[in-house]
Amino acid sequence: ESPCVFSTAAQQRSTGDECGPEDPREEPRHPLSDCALEHKAIKLEEQVRDLTERYRKALADSENVRRRTQKFVEDAKLFGIQSFCRDLVEVADILEKTTESAAEEAEPSNPNPTLKKIYEGLSLIEAKLQSVFAKHGLQKMNPVGGKYDPYDHEIVCHVPAEGLQPGTIALVTQDGYKLHGRTIRHALVGVAVESQE
Repeated sequence: ESPCVFSTAAQQRSTGDECGPEDPREEPRHPLSDCALEHKAIKLEEQVRDLTERYRKALADSENVRRRTQKFVEDAKLFGIQSFCRDLVEVADILEKTTESAAEEAEPSNPNPTLKKIYEGLSLIEAKLQSVFAKHGLQKMNPVGGKYDPYDHEIVCHVPAEGLQPGTIALVTQDGYKLHGRTIRHALVGVAVESQE
């Protein structure tokens, strides 16, 4: 009985050797066909393209947000004092009017030395205040002789042209101010017009 079993086992082994993986005619088949593999590869490529596109858009959005945030921070640094400046220019108006009044009183015809000293002191304070304004980017507009601009000026009256081009600013009744180029107070102006005869 045992020689028979041995012989059968030997036959099976030899048969298995003959039709084993080394036999080029009998290669084992992959569970997925070539067509299915190709289809799967195409799908994966599409997914990679889609994910790459989404990644690029996310990067661009992130960069835009970063830039906007940076601009917001820079503007906050520049214009954070805007409301303070609006209040301060009203003080500058009062100081300017007071200095002008003192100048009229302290004319050479008036011998009072105290008035002269007051005028000189007010002039120094006014000059220093304008210097501080300039240091922080706050500048007074000088529109006389220039063209009317609704973003910078507010018309309060019309005056006869008298040698000025119609539409140009003939006088300023209240100074306008800009903070780093942004108008924070419009100049109140009189605009030259052709006289109607």
